[in-house]
Amino acid sequence: MRQKILITSALPYANGPLHFGHIAGAYLPGDCYARFQRLRGHEVLYLCGSDEHGVAITLSAEMAHRSPKEHVDLFHEINQKFFHQLSFSFDHYSRTTWPGHTKTTQDFFQVLQRKNLIEEKTENHLFSEKENRFLADRYVIGTCPKCGFQEARGDECQRCASSYEATDLKNPRSKISGAPLVLRPSLHLYMRFDLFKDQLKEWLLSKKWKENVVRFAFSYVDDLKPRAITRDSDWGIPVPGYPGKVFYVWFDAPIGYISAAQEWAQSINQPQRWKDYWLSSDTKLVQFIGKDNIPFHAVFFPAMLMGQDLPYKLPDELPANEFYLLEGRQFSKSDGWYIDLADFFTHYSADQIRYAIAANAPETADSEFTWKDFQMRCNAELLGKLGNFVHRTLTFARQQCAGKVPQLRSLSEDDEKFLEQIDVLTEMAALCFEQFHLRKACQTLMELAQTANVYFDAKKPWILAKDPALRPELEACIAACLHCIKALALIASPLIPESAQKIWAMLGQTSILSKESWSHVQAMTLTPGQMIAEPHVLFRKIEDEEIDRQIEKLGKAAQPKQEIFMTPESIAYEPLKPAITYDQFQAMDLRVGLVLEAIKVPKSKKLLRLLVDLGFEKRTIVSGIALSCELEQLLGKKIIVVANMAPATIMGIESQGMILAAGDDPQLELPQIQHLPPGSCVS
Repeated sequence: MRQKILITSALPYANGPLHFGHIAGAYLPGDCYARFQRLRGHEVLYLCGSDEHGVAITLSAEMAHRSPKEHVDLFHEINQKFFHQLSFSFDHYSRTTWPGHTKTTQDFFQVLQRKNLIEEKTENHLFSEKENRFLADRYVIGTCPKCGFQEARGDECQRCASSYEATDLKNPRSKISGAPLVLRPSLHLYMRFDLFKDQLKEWLLSKKWKENVVRFAFSYVDDLKPRAITRDSDWGIPVPGYPGKVFYVWFDAPIGYISAAQEWAQSINQPQRWKDYWLSSDTKLVQFIGKDNIPFHAVFFPAMLMGQDLPYKLPDELPANEFYLLEGRQFSKSDGWYIDLADFFTHYSADQIRYAIAANAPETADSEFTWKDFQMRCNAELLGKLGNFVHRTLTFARQQCAGKVPQLRSLSEDDEKFLEQIDVLTEMAALCFEQFHLRKACQTLMELAQTANVYFDAKKPWILAKDPALRPELEACIAACLHCIKALALIASPLIPESAQKIWAMLGQTSILSKESWSHVQAMTLTPGQMIAEPHVLFRKIEDEEIDRQIEKLGKAAQPKQEIFMTPESIAYEPLKPAITYDQFQAMDLRVGLVLEAIKVPKSKKLLRLLVDLGFEKRTIVSGIALSCELEQLLGKKIIVVANMAPATIMGIESQGMILAAGDDPQLELPQIQHLPPGSCVS
């Protein structure tokens, strides 16, 4: 039965160019799913767009000497072009700076306000008289109230790791101008998320999502409290009735999914059409995100929807993927640990990177892009299995069958078995796409290609061609192989759409494969006598030398850090601690640990609860690094753990170890291990 399916991918933040790590989590899986559901005949609306507000954007824009609008315009265009190069099939790509988004966000707020789900609080905040504005923590530096470090950040000291409110800093000043700051009262608005606990719990219990998604969501629901939804700024969605206030970016961004649908409806001259998706219980809503976005899509945004008068659709599926690394480390442009996309697309095709990412998608655990794996996927799989079978079959058909499709008749037992395998694997691929298993879909595609190559080699059509009496057997073999090529094109279409279309066209088909019906293509028989197009190479071989050059580039293009205001006063270093003996040092058991989970400890600004894999076991470790490390930056990192530390209970949680960190630099950092496996000794 034809179904309405509303698909969203997390709105990329327009504060920099996207990289492959982003694509693997929320975008490629969403695009493959949308393409598959269209092939299944469903009514699909696939939406995305740029998230363009927030303090991070204003800070980056000022450092780049651009206005916030110029800044987001730049990266909106860059990222939209990137998606186009990767053959993404968004039905509409919006942005949160279009005027309709402002009205939708303000309408959301006013309904919540009318239902007494918004409360006011007045508190002292840091104000720059020179810049005539309140400054968020990111804009503030000052003297640590605990250790006296003079370049402490606005919410945490990099030297002593103390956490505090920005208002506790001594001699606070602007990070941009160095101007002194004063305290002024400022009123802010908070949404009463605590009133949605029971409703959210009941809703989450009805979901059969990945266990880590539900568990992560419940950890937030259990500690829900009022959350600020406003900022003092002139960049953002204005708050009705509160001059100088804008909505916090996390509040307005998810509403962008709704305003994007409204903008799409206007673009097709059916302004009410968006309601067919967002306000219909018949719609299936699937939201593709990275794991760092789970709280906003599984807790906060659903609560915002629950608080509305209109019957907005809540997510039916929330495929939250893990993180995607580059050669064992996080993508980082500042460290030169990234792939230059402009350069990449001068050497490799969109389908090559789509396949390489999909084949190693981070569905249940963090995975990584490595150049050697990319080379193997392109050479051994795309070229060696898929491309090779397509080319050899079509070439043989043109040489021995007059370039026409022979009849599928006079089938032997081997032929029948091969045709059955084609049907089984095609059905298996459909199930993989339906259940968001891209890795398995890629494996199924290659299993079919490999099965076809084995069949072709076993039938030896080059020998059959020498004996006229074996002509029926030859034609049955080629017809079966062409039938398999048709199935390969179908399965490949959501994954590598450009190559799939080329294969489809080489079979003599003139339609657009992505607009065909999965069931029709699967069941159809190629018309006997139909002309086959001349085959051409689909994928080129990637040589060792070029891969070596790409690996050598990593880390060499590190960008200089953005300069911020610093005082000329010298840094005071901590005195050395008393000397210890070698035996005392040897008593410490230092091990490599892989961070699997990172969750903020309720009622603590400083503490994180980490799940760390030590190879031989997994441990819970409580660490005071919450204000120095973003959660998404920790996941997948290999760190150094004091493994024989006596367990200690911190905030009611038993901590089974300690993490090593460096705190004397301008930013607290965790030493990292790149290649050693978890559990390795550190000495």
